[in-house]
Amino acid sequence: MTSEISDAFDHPEVRMAATGALPDRISLRDHLAEAEIGAFQQERGQTQRLRFNLAVELRPRQGAASDDVDLILSYDKLTGAIAAELASERLNLLETLAERIAARILAEPQALRVFLRIEKLDRGPGALGVEIVRARAAAAPGPRPAAVVPRILFLAPGTTDLAALRAPGALVVTLALPDLPRPEAPEPAAFRIALLEIEQAAWALAARDPRLTVVSTRTEIDWAIGQGNAIVWAPSKLICDTPGAPGEVGDGLPLALWLAEQFGAGELIVHAPVALPAESRIRLIRV
Repeated sequence: MTSEISDAFDHPEVRMAATGALPDRISLRDHLAEAEIGAFQQERGQTQRLRFNLAVELRPRQGAASDDVDLILSYDKLTGAIAAELASERLNLLETLAERIAARILAEPQALRVFLRIEKLDRGPGALGVEIVRARAAAAPGPRPAAVVPRILFLAPGTTDLAALRAPGALVVTLALPDLPRPEAPEPAAFRIALLEIEQAAWALAARDPRLTVVSTRTEIDWAIGQGNAIVWAPSKLICDTPGAPGEVGDGLPLALWLAEQFGAGELIVHAPVALPAESRIRLIRV
């Protein structure tokens, strides 16, 4: 197993000679984190440095041709898997930590096999560690970690009361269609123009408030929600690239409702003078 992991982190020519194949992969090298971990009494009550090296073999041709970040396994998924397992509970064994990180990564649809090395850097003159290889078929089945439930805020672009941004936790701001004159255009041009007007308002809002970052991809939104960040959504990419997404902008509320459903939000806070639908699968709260 040690040889297999060494080959995984070696130069591609060495990997080819050892395995006879060269599958696509992404890697994370020399990632450092601190955690309280260990079975010995002297390891309790204090943190120690851990070094992580990861290589993940991938399904072929995932996203490269389209240059679409939502179709690939993001590096944030690797660092996020490490951070999530370190934060979940105190562990005694590196072996347990390695198994859980590998299982979390293999739950991603693009991942086929994980090579993982974890080392303790403060337990002696050298590095003490564990190395594992886990494949999708061998990954222990288990429940996916509970998803973070974001708050979704639907906001009129000119709103000056941004008190909702001060609440803790993940927040996704969606914007109403600005009430501005727009050029006459047939569909689908009029649809794209309306989306771009919302995006322009998103950038203007983020420029007014440093807590907000403009995001457009599912990967960015997932990461921001997992980190508990506040973001404002630029909708063109997801709306235009996702089958079944709304085909009309309306006042912007149909887009916000669709996004809330996509990311499992329990409620949508409406802070805009728009008419609410008579029925909605998402709870609507007008403020």
